[in-house]
Amino acid sequence: MSGGTKKFSVTIPEELAATVQARIGGASFSAYVSKALARQVERDNLRELIAAAESRHGPADRAGVEAKRALLRTEPEARGGDHPSAA
Repeated sequence: MSGGTKKFSVTIPEELAATVQARIGGASFSAYVSKALARQVERDNLRELIAAAESRHGPADRAGVEAKRALLRTEPEARGGDHPSAA
């Protein structure tokens, strides 16, 4: 997302604000919040995409998903490729 900015006034719990401030130090609180909001929008979009796919194709097979996750956790060589070729 690019373009201009718009100022908002939000209320957040003091403890959360203190935690964020401690984490970012002198960096921009607004930039941190903007990045967090952008991540949330990405997650919302992904949930909508998953819901649309599941309504069209049915729910994902949990065992299949776990098998793919396990495969992704392995080293590329163990997956049978994905390693750089010699140039």
